[in-house]
Amino acid sequence: MPLDAVFLSGVTGELKTRITGAKIDKVQQPERDMLLLSLRLLNGNGRLLIHGGVGSARVHLTEGRFENPAEPPMFCMLLRKHLVGARIREVEQPAGERILLLRLDARDELGNETEKTLAVEMMGRQSNVILAGPDGLILDCMRRVDSAMSAVRPLLPGILYRLPPKQEKPDFFEATPDQKRLLLDAMEPGAALDAWLLKTFSGLSPLLCRELCHRAFGETSPRFLSLTADQRERILHEMDGLCAHVNAGALQPIILLDGDKPKDFSAVPISQYGEALQMEARDSFSELLDEFYLRRDKAESMRRKSQTLTKTVKTLRDRTAKKLALRTEELHRSEDREQLRRKADLITANLYRMQKGDTKLLAEDFYEEDYPTVEIRLDPLKTPQQNAAVLYKQYQKAKTAEQHLTGLIAEGEKQLAYLNSVLDVLHRAESEQDLADIRAELRQTGYLKPEKTKKKEKLKPRAPLRFVSDTGFKILVGRSNAQNDELTHRIARRTDLWLHVQKIHGSHVIVRCMDAEPDDVTIQQAASLAVYYSQGRDGGKVPVDYTMVRNVRKPSGALPGMVLYTTYQTILASSDEHLLKRLRQNDE
Repeated sequence: MPLDAVFLSGVTGELKTRITGAKIDKVQQPERDMLLLSLRLLNGNGRLLIHGGVGSARVHLTEGRFENPAEPPMFCMLLRKHLVGARIREVEQPAGERILLLRLDARDELGNETEKTLAVEMMGRQSNVILAGPDGLILDCMRRVDSAMSAVRPLLPGILYRLPPKQEKPDFFEATPDQKRLLLDAMEPGAALDAWLLKTFSGLSPLLCRELCHRAFGETSPRFLSLTADQRERILHEMDGLCAHVNAGALQPIILLDGDKPKDFSAVPISQYGEALQMEARDSFSELLDEFYLRRDKAESMRRKSQTLTKTVKTLRDRTAKKLALRTEELHRSEDREQLRRKADLITANLYRMQKGDTKLLAEDFYEEDYPTVEIRLDPLKTPQQNAAVLYKQYQKAKTAEQHLTGLIAEGEKQLAYLNSVLDVLHRAESEQDLADIRAELRQTGYLKPEKTKKKEKLKPRAPLRFVSDTGFKILVGRSNAQNDELTHRIARRTDLWLHVQKIHGSHVIVRCMDAEPDDVTIQQAASLAVYYSQGRDGGKVPVDYTMVRNVRKPSGALPGMVLYTTYQTILASSDEHLLKRLRQNDE
């Protein structure tokens, strides 16, 4: 859901207490619509995330990890010039607006004290981030809006920054009870009550409109031909109750979960979903927004960045699968070759009974116990000897084909398994560096052509993902098939513990034992990580095999990531994102 004015008021109150007086040390722009301000707070450091994208616009403190582009965008460079070293003097939300204003004490080019304003507008398709100077003139915008795009409110450098025009309807949280009663009396008969609330008042989101209806009548979008006195009082009572709750500042960060997946959020308790969604409170609005958006936005960003590579690998996978199916079908046909040899033998044994021009041979089949009579079709243009020779040749060809196809099918199955494993790694890629590693691996294995560049690209070797179990054991997880090989066959010691999900694609996981016996807690947590970094991430309980590294070997000529292992045990585990975040160490 988009962040509404009520929820933003909760965020604003939280930020006022946490970032007022903070100094801006660094400005970054990891993505086109996202800014990160590194802050020096009174009690430590923090990072303020500002997002101006459609459907994701928000402001909050974040603990997320982000990868910055090699070259910062122009807007980021301008913000660095004006904001680095500035202090946040005030955090302000204009009444009823989805806008957050950061009032800043900064210095100009001559070192003189000056004021600047960073405005974050979170208004659906009109979301934007604008920097204005002390005179109110716009210095620049994340998304420039000229007069052709909006005649009412262009946003360009040099134009005076003004707040959006007020909506021509009363603010829900400022209207008096009498005003609400009069408006309710004028409601059009048969209108959906939630739609009427949204159309009549500003400051309400669709979620809150549905919630008011549900609290009053037990349904989210009731229609009434006319409101009875009792119905009118019930909805007015709920409207007044929500106003009192919000105006008193009694807001709390509440997230709505479908299992462990965030589906919605609110600053007031939500009852309309019943048992379909679980309602849970969070310690802060920033924590909630981090949880709700970061995984979704990161997955979407990586999906866009990996789209071309994913399409290429899927094409290679589908082509390999099609070729494998054709070869398997051809192998099945070659299994009937003994019938060809038997027919040729029967023709050879009955040459005296045939002559050129015959179309068939009726003969006793001496390969069967009761010598049944069989019919063999002949080519009348060939002699009996030539008919037998043709069948012998077809038999020999089928026999040779079986030997050749068996090898090709085995190789095709390996390639198909490998390409499916690459798709799994692509699905779990967390950064552009992960994508670069996968491209390099595909070039090394011959699936992608080498880049035609004068200077060969050198990728900085990356360490595996690092975790520490609750009992102190280090756990390493491979990021790609090539790194799985490196981790298992070069980094790990023979006495370390090796884990992998059973019979599906996933990362190699190593527990660094250091000559100690890993405890059950460590093994269970490592197994949970193995499930998270595999195709079984969303599959509930998944079997995970584990054994000593000395029992794992790579077959000769095997593709990256492929191993055989023996003397293993199996444990059931499920992925746990909260456990992952708690155990993960800094990878940089």
